[in-house]
Amino acid sequence: MSSENGGPRTDGEGGAEGAPPEQLALIRESVRKARTPRAKPRTWRGAALAERLPVARVLVDKGVLHLDRYFDYAVPAELDEAAQPGVRVRVRFGAGRHRVREGRREGGGLIDGFLIERRAESDYSGPLAALAQVVSPEPVLSEELLGLARAVADRYAGSLADVLQLAVPPRSARAEQRTSPAPLPPPEAPDPGSWTRYEQGDAFLRTLADGGAPRAVWHALPGPRWSEELARAVAATLASGRGALVVVPDGRAAARVDAALTTLLGKGHHALLTADAGPEKRYAQWLAVRRGSVRAVVGTRAAMFAPVRNLGLVAIWDDGDDSHSEPHAPQPHARDVLLLRATLDKCAFLLGGFSCTVEAAQLVETGWARPLIAGREQIRRSAPLVRTVGDQDLARDEAARAARLPTLAWQTAREGLRHGPVLVQVPRRGYAPRMACDRCRAPARCVHCSGPLQGQDAGVLRCGWCGHAEGNWHCPECGGFRLRAQVVGARRTAEELGRAFPAVPVRTSGREHVLDTVPSAPALVVSTPGAEPVAEGGYAAALLLDGWAMLVRPDLRAGEDALRRWIAAGALVRPQGEGGTVVVVAEPTLRPVQALVRWDPVGHALRELSERAELGFPPVSRMAAVSGTPEALAEFLAAAQLPSDSEVLGPVPVPPAPPAGPRRPGAAPPGEHWERALVRVPPGSGSALASALKTAQAARMARGSGEAARVRVRIDPPDIG
Repeated sequence: MSSENGGPRTDGEGGAEGAPPEQLALIRESVRKARTPRAKPRTWRGAALAERLPVARVLVDKGVLHLDRYFDYAVPAELDEAAQPGVRVRVRFGAGRHRVREGRREGGGLIDGFLIERRAESDYSGPLAALAQVVSPEPVLSEELLGLARAVADRYAGSLADVLQLAVPPRSARAEQRTSPAPLPPPEAPDPGSWTRYEQGDAFLRTLADGGAPRAVWHALPGPRWSEELARAVAATLASGRGALVVVPDGRAAARVDAALTTLLGKGHHALLTADAGPEKRYAQWLAVRRGSVRAVVGTRAAMFAPVRNLGLVAIWDDGDDSHSEPHAPQPHARDVLLLRATLDKCAFLLGGFSCTVEAAQLVETGWARPLIAGREQIRRSAPLVRTVGDQDLARDEAARAARLPTLAWQTAREGLRHGPVLVQVPRRGYAPRMACDRCRAPARCVHCSGPLQGQDAGVLRCGWCGHAEGNWHCPECGGFRLRAQVVGARRTAEELGRAFPAVPVRTSGREHVLDTVPSAPALVVSTPGAEPVAEGGYAAALLLDGWAMLVRPDLRAGEDALRRWIAAGALVRPQGEGGTVVVVAEPTLRPVQALVRWDPVGHALRELSERAELGFPPVSRMAAVSGTPEALAEFLAAAQLPSDSEVLGPVPVPPAPPAGPRRPGAAPPGEHWERALVRVPPGSGSALASALKTAQAARMARGSGEAARVRVRIDPPDIG
C-alpha cells in the first residue's frame, strides 16, 4: 500500500517510520517464531534423485479406462525415505515430451495417486517427471488390497483407480496422527449357543475355531438371534488367531451385530465401519484395522474392502438387498467381492439371510459351499402361521377390497392388538397413490408423456412426470372409467388404519424416518419394505398389503425380491406356537406366496435356478448390459471383439427417465432416447466378456470420441427386466 493511500512509509532499513523500538522487536520475534509456510508441490528441478531405487511406479487417480495402468516417476532424494510402496502421493500429470528441462519432464497438472512400487529402472525410455509430494507416510495400500482391487476391476470391466476410490477412504490428517491401540489377545472359543438349532451349526463353529475355512450358505431361522449367531461365528474365527469381516445391508443391522459382538467379547476386538460414524472417525477405525490393532470388522457395503489382516472369515447378511450393490463405477456387488476375497485369501465364507437368492442356491448346487439349515420341525416351531387373501377372497369382500383391508386382515390385526404390536407392510412410502383401471388393473398413464397418473390429496389426477392434470381419463385397454389405487403409500395407509382402529396408536417407518425398535405395547406399525423396526418380544401379527404390486414388476427378480421382503417381515413376528400370524394379500397359487406359506425360500430359489438354467439367464450365464444412444451403441457393439460364444440380445429402447428425482444406474439422461443391449456368455467366458468390453470402451476414450461417455457398460446388472 502506498503512502498516498494512507499506508505507513518505510525507511531505508525496512522499519516503520516513527514506530517504537519495542513494537518492531515484537513484530520481528513473531515472524521468527511463525511456522514456515508449506511450499507448493514442485517438480524438483535440479534436485538429486534417490541413490537406490530411483523410479516410483504410480497409479494416478484417473478413472478413465485408457489410462488404467501404472506410470513411472523419478524419486527425489528428499522424498526417498517417505516414498514407500502404499503411500499417497501427488504427481504432475499431462506434460508433453516438449516440456523437458535438464533431462526431466516438467509441467502438467497436479493429481493424486498411490505409489505401487520402487524400481531401479524404468521401462519408459523418455524423460521422467519427479514425484511432487508424498501426501502422507502412512502406507494405506497393501499388496493384498491392491490384488483384490485389480481382481474386482477386471471382473466388472472397470478401472483400478475407480475401485481404489471405493476401497480406500478419504484421508484425515488428525486421524493419522493418533496412534491405534495395541491389539487384544485372541478370545476363547465361544460355545455354540443357538447354532445348535442348525444341523451342522456346531461343526461349523468348531471348524472356524480350529483354523479351518468352511464355506456355507446359511438359512437363518426367524427371530432376533441372527446377530448373536453371526457374532459367535466371528468370535470363533478370532479364537483361531485370524481376522473376520461381516458386511450387512444398513446401519441398523450393523448396530445389532456390533451390540452382539460387544456383549459376547467386550470392547476393543472389532471395529464398526458405517457412514454414520463420520469421515474422521471412520478413517480412524479403518486405520486401526489396517495397522492390525483390530482383527474383526462389521460394516455396510464399503466395508467389503476393509484391510483385515490374516483374514479367516468373510460373511455377508441378506445378499439380496439392493444396498449391497455399489452405485458408483464399476458398480461391484458386495457378495461377489467377498467371494473373490474368500478365493484369494483362502478363508472361510458365510452367506446368511432369512431368505435365499438364486446366487446363493447356485453356490450350493455347484458344490462350492455347503448348506447350513435347520430341520423342518425346527422351522415350524420358529416360523409364524401364514395365511393368504387372494382375488377370489377379495371378490367376495367388496367393502374390504375398497378399503384395502380384507376382513381376514382386519380380524387378524384386531386379535393381534390384544397381545402386542402389529406390523403393516406396504410396498411404497408417501401419500399420493399411483392409479390403475378398476376393471383390468392396467396402469393409468398420461396422454401427453405416458407417465404414471397419481391421485393427489384433493382428488385431482396428475402425471408424476410432467405434472399435467387429467380430468377425463378412460382406460385404453378395456374402456373403463373407474380408477383404483395401484399402490397406496405408507402415510395414507396409516391414516386409514387410524380411522379403522381409533383407540390404537399408529407409527410409521419409512425413508424419511426409520424406526429401529418399537415397544411391546399394542400399536399399529406401518412400514415400507426394509424399514421394519424390531418389536420387543416380536410382533403379534403382520399384514403384508398389496402383494400383487410387488410381484408384477417387470423384473426377472420380482418374485425372489417379493419373497425376500415378505420373509424379512415375517421373521419379526412371534412363532406360531405363541400366536404369531402373517396375512399376505396376494394370489395364493403364485410360487412366491406358496414358498412363504411353507416358509421354504430354499425350494423357491432352487426352482428359480432350474428355470434360469433352461433359459440361459444369470447367474447360470454371465451377462453385461450396454446402453447408450442408438448410434453410439451400434458403433460400440460393432467394434467390440466379443467372445465367439457370446450372444447379443436387443437392442431395445430404454424407458425415459423422469425429469425430477433420482436416476437409476444406466438410465438415459432426461430428454434423451437410449437403447440397451444385453450380451450373454456361457459359464467360463465371463472374464473374456469383461475384457472385451473394457478394451472397446478404452479404445473409444483414447480416440477422444465425444460419444464415449454416451455408452455405459455394467457387468452382471441386478435388474435386466
